Amino acid sequence: MSNPKWPPLSRIPRHVAIIMDGNGRWAQARGLPRLAGHRAGTENLRRILQACADFGIEVLTVYAFSTENWSRPEEEVKGLMALLIQYVRHELDSLDRNGVQIRHSGKVEGISPDILHEIERAVERTRHNSKIILNVAFNYGGRAEIVEATRRMIQDGVKPEQVTEALFGQYLYTAGLPDPDLIIRTAGEMRMSNFLLWQAAYAEYYSSPVFWPDFDEAELYKALAEYARRERKFGRVPTAGATPDAEASG
Repeated sequence: MSNPKWPPLSRIPRHVAIIMDGNGRWAQARGLPRLAGHRAGTENLRRILQACADFGIEVLTVYAFSTENWSRPEEEVKGLMALLIQYVRHELDSLDRNGVQIRHSGKVEGISPDILHEIERAVERTRHNSKIILNVAFNYGGRAEIVEATRRMIQDGVKPEQVTEALFGQYLYTAGLPDPDLIIRTAGEMRMSNFLLWQAAYAEYYSSPVFWPDFDEAELYKALAEYARRERKFGRVPTAGATPDAEASG
């Protein structure tokens, strides 16, 4: 599937993950409080989600709030929590109507009961939708995810000789989802910031200089076009005559 507004691409990633960076700097450049940038970033998510669906992307994971973000100023954290509740309540009907399946990746411990209720309500209501999956990494940390998965395997009595990469993947927050093919980070940053450390082992990485609130469909297309140009090897030497599509992850 391709977006008729743009030149066709040779291949489209199944799973795109985005580190939505630059909200605060976007606001500061305009003389606005940081929370105004987060609000603009939340509004932009609607546009990018629609663009991903139009391009035929199956899964969009967004890094909404990390386990480290709790250390930000209390006023900013409270504002982010309010924005999350507002987004879910305001957008849920539209997301459900448009076939978006919402998932949550992250720790539930530490999330306030009212926010957790909204998350669980959104996940349950949209669980049978199949247009596109919106996987929200909220209260998420890659290292914490790996530690938690290991603990749960031990609790389940998994023996060392039974441990495989496939089994380990079933204990991650993203169980059942394909690994990300493309990870985009906005605002020109080049760090992974504890995001999908296990799942991103062979993902292609793309850094956009644009702050997240200004990252539009045209910028998304640039990232997808760059992805289509790359040859994915997955640690192997390509066989003669192999095409990029043949190397793509399943």
